[in-house]
Amino acid sequence: MGRKREVVVVTGASAGVGRATVREFARHGAAIGLLARGREGLEGARREVEAAGGQALVLVVDVANPDQVEAAAQEVEESLGPIDIWINNAMTSVFSPIKRMTAEEFKRVTEVTYLGYVYGTLSALKRMLPRDRGTIVHVGSALAYRSIPLQAAYCASKHAVLGFFASLRTELLHDQSHVHTTMVQMPALNTPQFGWVKSRLPRKAQPVPPIYQPEVAARAIYYAAHHPKRREYYPAWSAIRAIFGNKLVPSIADHYLARSGYDSQQYDGADDPNRPHNLWEPVPGDHGARGDFDKRAYLRSSELWAETHVAWLAAAAGLGVLGTMLAFFRRTPGAGTRPEKILRKTA
Repeated sequence: MGRKREVVVVTGASAGVGRATVREFARHGAAIGLLARGREGLEGARREVEAAGGQALVLVVDVANPDQVEAAAQEVEESLGPIDIWINNAMTSVFSPIKRMTAEEFKRVTEVTYLGYVYGTLSALKRMLPRDRGTIVHVGSALAYRSIPLQAAYCASKHAVLGFFASLRTELLHDQSHVHTTMVQMPALNTPQFGWVKSRLPRKAQPVPPIYQPEVAARAIYYAAHHPKRREYYPAWSAIRAIFGNKLVPSIADHYLARSGYDSQQYDGADDPNRPHNLWEPVPGDHGARGDFDKRAYLRSSELWAETHVAWLAAAAGLGVLGTMLAFFRRTPGAGTRPEKILRKTA
């Protein structure tokens, strides 16, 4: 008998980071429940999974609806088998100053980007805890720690995800559960969201440089899902700098972003005020994983390599220390000389 396929659920699977993550798991032969609102994107993802040798189940779901999430989880288990990994990833946002936001917009972003993670986690725990195994991955952001202007609803939702995740992790540790959870704090990524997120910016929206391809995020998510005992992962230096810089000098970061945070999120002339956006409904079409910033986006991250090769780095550090010690003893007068030889020399 062949090895059982790993059963994975990915929310927001139709495009962006979710789509890239689906491809990464498909390369390893996983059976994947594809959850999102846009059927065209989901069908595109299904074809890619099957072409890569995986198995896919398309489920049109709005993660802001807990009944739909629960029904999808049940269908995954009935069709593909017990869920091994659940990846909370679906999101939406609004690019706008707070003073121009509406209560309905704040509510919608929060329901998708925060409560969607809660509902997914509840459905995953319902199935994983009785079996005492499984992993829940939360796709986070440097913005879970360091808020920026013009994305208040999204930043607040990511902060909420971080708080929820920390409570969940401590409870699982308390219960000595073999269900694990981890969070991956993403840098700016080249995804289609910047062309479909609702925006009131005078110019086109862009991720704050440096920009990474969504495949970097997907590799980080895959690794985290299979090494979940570590609390958090930081796949790029820009995320590390934002998170730990904010811990050290948050007020300085406030003033810096007040000066730079508006221009750094815009580029290339006026946006079309009448273009479709995905706040309430999916934008039609199959948008794939990448956005419009291929020429400016990095496909590799040295920080991700380091985070996924900790054992190699530890071994290299150990060899370095050993080499230094050997060199020291070779250069030290009398080092390695037997005591009787020293006595003969001094007699």
